[in-house]
Amino acid sequence: MAKARKDETEKAALPGRLRKNLALTPGTASALAMVSRESRLLRVAVDTGGTFTDFVALWQGRLFCLKLPSTPHAPEEALLIGIRRFLEDRNPSRIEVVHGTTVGTNAILERKGARTALLTTKGFEDLLEIGRQNRPKLYALGPSKPAPLVASELRLGVPERVGVRGAILRRLDSSAVMAMKDPLRKAGVESIAVVYLFSFANPRHEEETGMLLQDLGLPVSLSCRVLPEHREYERMSTTVLNAYIAPILRRYLDRAAGGVKKMAESMGIEEPPASSLWVMQSNGGALSASRAVEQPIQTALSGPAGGVVAAAAWARLVGYPQVIAFDMGGTSTDVSLVGGAQAASRGGRIGGYPVGIPLLPIQTVAAGGGSIARVDAGGALRVGPESAGADPGPVCYGRGGEITVTDAHLVLGRLGPDGLLGGQMSLDVIRTREFFEKFSREHLAALCGIGAEEENLVEKLAQGILEVINVRMARAIQLVSAESGKDPRDFPLLAYGGAGGLHACDLADALEIRQAIIPRDPGLFSALGGLFSDFVRDYVETLLQAQEQTEEEDLRRIFDRLAARAEGEFSAEGFSKAERTLLFFLDLRYAGQGFEITTPYTEEYVRQFHQLHELKYGYADWGRKIEIVSLRVQGRGIPQKPTLVPEKEMGPEVPKEGLLGERAIWLAGRHRTARFFQRERLLPGNRMEGPAVILEYSGTTVVPPGWAVRVDGYRNLLLTRQGG
Repeated sequence: MAKARKDETEKAALPGRLRKNLALTPGTASALAMVSRESRLLRVAVDTGGTFTDFVALWQGRLFCLKLPSTPHAPEEALLIGIRRFLEDRNPSRIEVVHGTTVGTNAILERKGARTALLTTKGFEDLLEIGRQNRPKLYALGPSKPAPLVASELRLGVPERVGVRGAILRRLDSSAVMAMKDPLRKAGVESIAVVYLFSFANPRHEEETGMLLQDLGLPVSLSCRVLPEHREYERMSTTVLNAYIAPILRRYLDRAAGGVKKMAESMGIEEPPASSLWVMQSNGGALSASRAVEQPIQTALSGPAGGVVAAAAWARLVGYPQVIAFDMGGTSTDVSLVGGAQAASRGGRIGGYPVGIPLLPIQTVAAGGGSIARVDAGGALRVGPESAGADPGPVCYGRGGEITVTDAHLVLGRLGPDGLLGGQMSLDVIRTREFFEKFSREHLAALCGIGAEEENLVEKLAQGILEVINVRMARAIQLVSAESGKDPRDFPLLAYGGAGGLHACDLADALEIRQAIIPRDPGLFSALGGLFSDFVRDYVETLLQAQEQTEEEDLRRIFDRLAARAEGEFSAEGFSKAERTLLFFLDLRYAGQGFEITTPYTEEYVRQFHQLHELKYGYADWGRKIEIVSLRVQGRGIPQKPTLVPEKEMGPEVPKEGLLGERAIWLAGRHRTARFFQRERLLPGNRMEGPAVILEYSGTTVVPPGWAVRVDGYRNLLLTRQGG
């Protein structure tokens, strides 16, 4: 009874729009199931976006879904409310939460991280600002590099020196480090990065410095732990980014993990591990919250990674060898070319800053349902990158004051008359049209050269907004395809996210893609990736040695050392031997090259390297000497995962309860009569033709004229261009 009163108090304290979105939507147990050795394990996957926080839970073989508006001021609030909702009327013996978060990403992109200091080898204080001499924008007349995240007065040189092979050439001046402590306090420093030259070969000086700084009570990021690899600039940039977001992510995860622990205790779950909070990493694996606090940079692309993992797993399970993953949410769109097993590549950029951690190959553009439409100084219609987010949200939510992509779909009639989330979130059509009419009067006549008396002015503005945003997203798809040397026309478009189905056919038409796939619960698909992810940690040691001069015993000795670390840490995390596996890799390059290729370590790793080089760059030099740059061990904890079970197809006719009715919507430049369907009531084998709109709890799919839809045995919507 006390628990019930506590829950009601929490609900009453929520904003009204959040309070009414607490209903759970169960999935179809026959289509998604899990053979569980532990029937009372509750696994919850969470994806926190700028507009919504999405939940997918697996409990006793059934899938349950929930979507709540995000709480940007305190992201853990929506997280904890959703988890508590899943605990109602259940009595799990264990709770396991896998969480994709954008807290660290947003801190970098918005430049709202901690005040950070950098301690580095004396004489290298300006390396962070000098960087590389390559120019990201070749023809830009002004500066093309972002400002350093550490001010020049906080970049401090420490007398010490380690040689390239790890020999100590000059001992650490401990007194110099001690003398810096008071100035750091007075400067209001919140986090410290320590990056010494060649510390990957000998970490002794960095570790000593970390000990000397302990009593400051600040997070200290050591490059020998964050990224123990060669290339000092990338190592420095990555370590500084780690320090920059460390206090923010620590506060957030402490609140989130503490909340999950309290909920577990209130349920009487006391046996270890009583509860677990894991965070999605940029490489597509999950990391325990305690490890994420130590290495927050690993979570920099946490949110988008979940969608890519889900897309790869889904494509493999339903029989597609490779797909273009297109994730359109409330604030951004993420695009990736994925296959049955998605591999992370090393290195990339986040917010313009280089990072050396493994990243999934994802192209992100600031284009989502909440992207704001405006007219720029030159009189052109622009959409984004600014977003209305969850608060105040689009105009149709009732509080926003700037028109967005979601508002455009509403005035065009493409959203359900009952609103979003199965009618739990109402939309204000009248208010939205008023804002569009005002925008049209103020901007559209000058923009398009048409008068205010022009017929269907609001619809033409809304159509223009969608066309602008479609061009930006199509470019992202073309870019990710070109980088892989692939033609987008050769692959189906797997569209998900709350807005993915609204744009899938338009993008497919623009790129001449013949088929689009809308998976079950598309608006919750990125959260679903948490249920498919492994728990992953990477271990690396730099060697920098010619391959012909390296004995196999030397390689095995290093691998054994890395494997022992991995086994110890995964054992401490609670994984049994049967639940974990180790993978071994070498970073190889031709002598004289400035880049390397990660190659699986087998008896034929040399031959494999030549083949991978030819596959990636179009040639291989079989007679050229090879260098071994680094050795890598990847530890993977393998959890129980969902598996798909196809259902029997029932025939092409849509059941009566699946057809909601007909009404006019704006498509292809004019009003057309479209049939509206309820997706949850459609059966495998059902077929429809456009124009049509398919509504469901977490998303909406628009089927324009010339496209047909079939529901397959996995309850995917297969959209095919007729005659294509």
